[in-house]
Amino acid sequence: MNRLFRFAAAALLLAAPAVLASSAQAQDSITIGFTVSQTGALNVDSLAQLRGFEMWRDDVNAAGGIKAGGKAYMVKFVSYDDQSQGARVQQLYTQLIVQDKAQFLFSPYSSGLVATATIISEQYGVLMMSIGGAEGKTYTLGNKYLFQTYTPADHYLTGALQALKLKKPGATIALVYSDDPFSKAVAEATRDQAATMGLKIVLDESYPPDQTDFSAIINKIVSAKPDALLGGGHYPDGATLARQIHDQNAKIKWVTLLVAPDSAQFATLGPAALGISVPSQWAPQVTYKPDFGPTSAVFAQRFQDKYSTPADYHSAGGYAGGLIFQHAIEQAGSIDPDKVAAALNAMSVTTLFGPCKFSTDPASHGLQLAHQMVLTQWQMKDGQLAKPVIWPATAATAPILYPIH
Repeated sequence: MNRLFRFAAAALLLAAPAVLASSAQAQDSITIGFTVSQTGALNVDSLAQLRGFEMWRDDVNAAGGIKAGGKAYMVKFVSYDDQSQGARVQQLYTQLIVQDKAQFLFSPYSSGLVATATIISEQYGVLMMSIGGAEGKTYTLGNKYLFQTYTPADHYLTGALQALKLKKPGATIALVYSDDPFSKAVAEATRDQAATMGLKIVLDESYPPDQTDFSAIINKIVSAKPDALLGGGHYPDGATLARQIHDQNAKIKWVTLLVAPDSAQFATLGPAALGISVPSQWAPQVTYKPDFGPTSAVFAQRFQDKYSTPADYHSAGGYAGGLIFQHAIEQAGSIDPDKVAAALNAMSVTTLFGPCKFSTDPASHGLQLAHQMVLTQWQMKDGQLAKPVIWPATAATAPILYPIH
């Protein structure tokens, strides 16, 4: 009996690796590829977006994966540092598809890098969720595999203009913005909308994205004597512009800057942050009722617990982009790209990020149609800087601070 037992035990041990290997092979997975600006000018916002991606992946895998067609797919990421450079994006997205065999793609952060990545995703016919890009031009080029989660750039400053008109009808504006695709698209729309609302632009000036000294531009702003300053670009230039406006005591009554003031890091500017408003794709205070996934409040709390920093719209957008891909795959019951694309085209849902619906018109395919923006403003609350929602009125959690000086 002892000999038989030893023989059976040995046979079982020999068989065990084969059993384990078979189990591993049976584990289905989906590979999603993307680049992150871990370095370079876009790294603050891009890394926030990455945390949203990672939190969604961890939640999906903890729940047993994406369920589709009787299978459960665990989510795997392959990503690289694009260094905030378009040339690297083109090279790396090719590598993600050809060498890493990514089945789906997340976009890089920023409209310029999204446009570059789209060239590759369209060339190879791989579906890409655009999470970090708002410029609408990319969606007028006949792309079939690109889907946008953000409100398009031509609506970024609409709320700021509406709030300004409410507080100061006929207000004068200095439009000062970064010379990059996203910021220029915002500025172009702002000119038209300001004129329609009876607001006058008295200074219209762009600056290089890597600008670090705004003294000359601030002197022009002071000379133009505007009621409001609108513009900016991304975090480095926006934060520097806000700080130098304060240091030069420009005393502008209203300041709305793109992107930078939405980051929790902006509060480190102290008094220079006070009163600065920012159009935001999302805020933790919004009360959307999601069709699936967590509420904004639950997401914000869990994000804070996980990363010890507040969630912003970049991180919420990253998480929501993953949710939308997941829902499309589940609705398609397949990871076949044509079936998933069909599910995305038919989608009309609400997540923690808000409503989502994509254009199916060939002239604007993939453009986001349903998502709405909010305007937040840095104000003092209980002796500390906080960023409540001030517009639209239906979503406001605090009154508008005007003038800020």
